[in-house]
Amino acid sequence: MNIAATPAHLITVHTDQGPLSLPPGSTLSDALAHLLPLLNKPAEQVATAVNGEFVARGARTAHLLQDGDAVLCFSPITGG
Repeated sequence: MNIAATPAHLITVHTDQGPLSLPPGSTLSDALAHLLPLLNKPAEQVATAVNGEFVARGARTAHLLQDGDAVLCFSPITGG
């Protein structure tokens, strides 16, 4: 298996849309800016989790991503 090296000035996060390379210090909001056009949904219609832990919409701008993090975007479940 040949895995391409990521330049030292980038981190790679794993998403349901494939790997995403971002600069260090990137937040979940930064990642979503790249992912939402692929999902064809506004941010308000997407729930997020990093490494299996739910991240609330209001916490996305403060949630720093680390190299190797797994970012999942999904439709929130509503009802009752």
